[in-house]
Amino acid sequence: MNAFRFYFMNQLIILLVSICFLSCHPKESNPNKNKKEAILSITQKDGMTIQTRFACPRHYQRTQMGEDEFGSYLRKLPLKREGAKVKYFDGSIKQNRNVYDAVIDLPIGKKNLHQCADAVMRLQADYLRSIQKEDEIHFNFTNGFRVDYKKWKAGQRVKVEGNKTSWYQGSQSINNSDATFWSYLEMIWTYAGTLSLTKELKKVKLEDLNIGDVFIKGGSPGHAVIVIDLAENQKGEKMFMLAQSYMPAQELQVLSNPSNKSISPWYHLNFGEELKTPEWTFNKNNLKRF
Repeated sequence: MNAFRFYFMNQLIILLVSICFLSCHPKESNPNKNKKEAILSITQKDGMTIQTRFACPRHYQRTQMGEDEFGSYLRKLPLKREGAKVKYFDGSIKQNRNVYDAVIDLPIGKKNLHQCADAVMRLQADYLRSIQKEDEIHFNFTNGFRVDYKKWKAGQRVKVEGNKTSWYQGSQSINNSDATFWSYLEMIWTYAGTLSLTKELKKVKLEDLNIGDVFIKGGSPGHAVIVIDLAENQKGEKMFMLAQSYMPAQELQVLSNPSNKSISPWYHLNFGEELKTPEWTFNKNNLKRF
């Protein structure tokens, strides 16, 4: 009887220990499955703009923007269908090797001009024209020569001879057509770049980051990417989204986050000293603003 009682108590203890162990150590789920589900929850395949394609990560909400602000314009940028590939200026395809999560559906022309800084300037110019403030559009050539769209649409044109640049009157009529605007952009893209743009933009502290700000490194080569969305949680922590063009000239693309695919295309603001994007690494001090 004592032996049976001992055996029974021993088995009961083993059973209780097993239950306790399982409750404290639940079966581990597949981390890759969790990451995939997180990405799918952020990406809304049927969305055709930045703000409808990509939801905010959990506990984050998009920051408030006025209807006519640059940030609202960028959030509404049109996207190609989910899974589309980036095209170069000559129509060839840029394969997606974990570089981009979406392709922005804007024309880039058929010349090898629409590269990184050019795409940033183009978005700023497109935005100002969309709110009927095209007379505020201006950019500098690499040699410092300022080119105002107001003069361009009034028929003036730019003569470039070596490093000497000057205006001349090409037409007496004012023309703000799409063709005139595009010819202006192509002139800018030909003689401006990261070196000139980084001098035009104003330095911004990382903690003050906003939509429309630019991470830029001037040089040959240099690079520039633009902040196209921003979200914040109740603690005041921020996440942002980036877009770029690159070399050779190519369509704008929403950049993947190579450091954290589970929240891609969002990036945490507390990324440290360096911001690592798929094709370039920036210093945290490379942030600037129009």
